[in-house]
Amino acid sequence: MRATSTMRIGENRRGGELKLDPNAEPRGDAEEASNWDNYRIPPGATHVLLDAQGPGVITHLWMTFLGPEPHAWAKQGSANHQEMLLRIYWDGETRPAVEAPVGDFFANCFGQRREVISLPVIVEDADSYNCFWRMPFRKSARIEIENQSEKPISLLYYAVDWIKKDRLPEDTPYFYAQYRQEYPVTPGQDYLVLETQGKGHYVGTVLAVRSRSPSWFGEGDEKIYVDGEAKPSIWGTGTEDYFLSAWGLKTTSTPYFGTPYFDQWGIVGGHTSAYRWHLNDPLVFNTGLKVTLEHWGWISPDENPQYKSTSWNERQDDFASVAFWYQTGTPTFTARAPHARERRLPSLERVVAYARDFAETPHHGAGTVSRQTLGFYEGPQLLYQPAQAEGAWLEIPIEVKKKEPLRLLLNATKSYDFGRYQASLNGVKLGKPTDFYSAKVVNEEVHLLDFWPEPGVYTLRLECVGRNPAAQGHFLGLESVRLRERRPRVGEMAHDKDKDWRREPKLYR
Repeated sequence: MRATSTMRIGENRRGGELKLDPNAEPRGDAEEASNWDNYRIPPGATHVLLDAQGPGVITHLWMTFLGPEPHAWAKQGSANHQEMLLRIYWDGETRPAVEAPVGDFFANCFGQRREVISLPVIVEDADSYNCFWRMPFRKSARIEIENQSEKPISLLYYAVDWIKKDRLPEDTPYFYAQYRQEYPVTPGQDYLVLETQGKGHYVGTVLAVRSRSPSWFGEGDEKIYVDGEAKPSIWGTGTEDYFLSAWGLKTTSTPYFGTPYFDQWGIVGGHTSAYRWHLNDPLVFNTGLKVTLEHWGWISPDENPQYKSTSWNERQDDFASVAFWYQTGTPTFTARAPHARERRLPSLERVVAYARDFAETPHHGAGTVSRQTLGFYEGPQLLYQPAQAEGAWLEIPIEVKKKEPLRLLLNATKSYDFGRYQASLNGVKLGKPTDFYSAKVVNEEVHLLDFWPEPGVYTLRLECVGRNPAAQGHFLGLESVRLRERRPRVGEMAHDKDKDWRREPKLYR
């Protein structure tokens, strides 16, 4: 059997009064409207992909839709997949068995579209969402997506494949997947991925982490309690080890594990998402299972009571997860996915100075300046195009309102024709020059300084000092200069509060 978004006889999906009939025959005539095999789901609406009577087994779910960026078919942009909530109900139950953002369910976290090539989940070319989890049901199955965005879901195509059965064994375990988050994780308490009573087997984890401190977050072990254990019989050796990598994580995708998204190592505000499928090594339980992760790792000296950098400190990063499991009976896991407003990560920025607002001549040296639109940014970046290194510079003022621990950084573009620039703040040189060359056009943050600045206006200067031999020019693309908050304990410990950052500029890594 198959339920799809195919255009059906008598439906009106574009213009006029919306008229939909999922039970009508597919339309197969020569009119172009016969090819309108998609739906546009307005903000706040819920669309049903499947409403079927059992017994049966869902074997495959495929969907695709436009990305969030403006498109000729969606000029104001569309919902991203973190704002689309997937729910699946079995046998008429009022509580969903599956409740997770569409993206996180398919191992695509943070609203970012990334390719995943694994056995149960495949996101081909980062826009074709497939899952092959087998999902049995006796009485009924209902699959729906709620649009929790302020923008529409544009051009939603889908197909749900399932086998209609005469019967299912009484002890058939059902499929479950549940999203959970902590922004940030709770001090003194391991992060809970799943806790449920019953009989079944655990088959997978998707984890998303935004780092709130410098350095590496992933020293914490998985601790898994089987059948009511007081102490976990399954105790790992580190977060990257649980996700079957070693010595950290990097972008990869394999049949059983992967890291679809890893933006930058060790920065404040870095993003990492990973998946681990327990297909050949399921975690079997008879009376219950509890899956947890420690949130310990390396940390910078100014977050350590002894002002030391060690590998074993409790960190306060932002975690979100999806647990995947099968079980008989009714799960007792109480977690529910919050609304997309609460799933969106809170901003870490204290001050943002958009470079596009400083395109006038007093803010740059020789060369032309323009505002350029790129898919990375919500607004245009400033593109500076000097003909040579000599006399090429750019200055952005940024205002500090309060003395507190902050991190100074650039949200910048790297490209094939960009140069090397030395950063300074109020005339104080910050580190070594940054090479903005990249064979491909990419967005990257450049972190410059951790400090406690006094209130006032500061000037960030970028001065061209040459170019990479492979670069075709000395250009510079800058979206913004930012002051990012540090964790509250940096302020509480106040190791650097009275130090003069001008004499010894520091960037904790």
